[in-house]
Amino acid sequence: MKIALLSRVSTGKQDNENQILALTEFAEKQGWEIVAKFVDTVTGSGKKARVQFEKMMQAASRHEFDMVLFWKLDRFSREGTRKTLQYLQQLDDWKVGWRSFQEPYFDSCGAFRDVVISIASTLAAQERITISERTKAGLARAIRDGQKLGRRAVKVDVDRARELQAEGLGLRGVAKKLKVSVNTLQKALKAA
Repeated sequence: MKIALLSRVSTGKQDNENQILALTEFAEKQGWEIVAKFVDTVTGSGKKARVQFEKMMQAASRHEFDMVLFWKLDRFSREGTRKTLQYLQQLDDWKVGWRSFQEPYFDSCGAFRDVVISIASTLAAQERITISERTKAGLARAIRDGQKLGRRAVKVDVDRARELQAEGLGLRGVAKKLKVSVNTLQKALKAA
């Protein structure tokens, strides 16, 4: 059987390699041929593009593999019951199986798959909400403690910027010389 591996971590501080190694080892023990690996480092909330996930779905639509093996359902999607089921149903429609490594009962061949998936994807969506609530609470506490949020203000030498422009440099050239972004430079010039 030809399979694809799907891995996702939420931040660059985490490492996909642990997931990939375990999935590879499991697939090899089953005698499955790994034909693709799709690895994302992005939140699973659905608010940011998951480029590798999208590529996996496109490859599945072309039936480039028979099954997708992922670490855990919350690594597959945290977009809630309906959206997660849509993804899994789409794989089914394309005759591509799916399986969770950590949750062997999440298997496209299991008798209770729809019931278990509904419950688990609801829990995964709830976890996303909980993470968001914790983050908001932490930010509120930081504000109460007097911390300034956001990026530090960048000082731009507007006079020097205007001199460089007078010498014929464009915005990009001026920004590069002053070691600021073009956007920051534009804002400073407008504010001056």
